[in-house]
Amino acid sequence: MLVQRNFFLPLLFSFVTLIACSNKPSEAEKLEAKEERLIHAGEDSLTQPRVLEKDMEVDSIRKKSAFQHSQFNNTLNFEDTLKSMYKELMENNPEVKMDYDPFRYAMIGYYTLRQEERLNDKEILSIIDFTKSSCDKRFYTINLKELDFLYYSLVSHGRNTGGDMATKFSNERSSNASSLGFYVTGGTYTGKNGYSMRLVGDEKGWNDNMMKRAVVMHEASYVSEDFVKKYGRLGRSYGCPALPKGLSRKVIDTIKGKTVIFAYYNDDTYLKASRYLDLDQLVSKMNDDSDT
Repeated sequence: MLVQRNFFLPLLFSFVTLIACSNKPSEAEKLEAKEERLIHAGEDSLTQPRVLEKDMEVDSIRKKSAFQHSQFNNTLNFEDTLKSMYKELMENNPEVKMDYDPFRYAMIGYYTLRQEERLNDKEILSIIDFTKSSCDKRFYTINLKELDFLYYSLVSHGRNTGGDMATKFSNERSSNASSLGFYVTGGTYTGKNGYSMRLVGDEKGWNDNMMKRAVVMHEASYVSEDFVKKYGRLGRSYGCPALPKGLSRKVIDTIKGKTVIFAYYNDDTYLKASRYLDLDQLVSKMNDDSDT
């Protein structure tokens, strides 16, 4: 009988979790919409943005000496190195649940951006895994130098991206949806939503309207365990990756000023189209640079 109980306990837990993450839309939508309307009123509006080009532009930072890439002499060596890094990272942090695929793609894009001198020398990478339930922690910030997680948190997606699960993404203005791809972090400001950070995307057709849409990182009260317990899912934004209150400022201060955030989803069209994910080209350029 004990064996039968142990067998059914995981099934019972999964069933309870499924119920907890079911939709209770009306009240939850009212609360998140009320906060988002306040957050994006006036100068922070997604439909009437005030774009500060100087603050939001991404300047090349020429600190190539800090970027050592001689270890990656071919794609096989690159892949083996990523697998070793992932294994060490996860073994040192067993409480963190992060899949290999988003890490792998994020690392290819990270090294491409470093090779193009688009990032600072902090060696910090952030990932949003939109394949995971909004009830789960799916935002990760990694210190690549120390191979350790700095942050592991809940993060919102856009209200038109889905309910609990993210399924639809957009680059269009007024879409109220999340965008896929690589965002380079910009400067900070204090708006109606408090301390916020601008985000820059330049992948045409995927995220290059982020500045025009005023998609920024900010805090939100609907990004919390309490909201999940009450409404069965996380609250949703108008397209911004919102973080929990009390944590958001710490994350922003860590990753601001030209680090990268990779918003991942298993969308084959994007993964094949992104110029930041061409591994053969990346390794070729690395080898060309190491020879000069």
